[in-house]
Amino acid sequence: MIRVVMPAHLRTLARVDGEVQLEVREPITADSILDALEERYPTLRGTVRDHVTRRRRPFVRYFACEQDLSHEPTDLPLPEAVARGEKPFMIVGAIAGG
Repeated sequence: MIRVVMPAHLRTLARVDGEVQLEVREPITADSILDALEERYPTLRGTVRDHVTRRRRPFVRYFACEQDLSHEPTDLPLPEAVARGEKPFMIVGAIAGG
């Protein structure tokens, strides 16, 4: 079971409290997790990544095992701790400004 942590506004759209647990097909990648998330919660389609290009939306970041994976290819396998459900995959809203 893969654990996913999302910001409050995405949890509100998905109508969930706390983290989400998903069955995800291997290999466990950011893409496979996001595919499973969008399949289970269709209201999230287009919020985390673009409908057409499937690229991460601006001001959205991905983290796993305390590493920022936002600029890594989304088809690379995630750390084993995430694949085993020990650590969550985190979707975080970034803040801009100065």
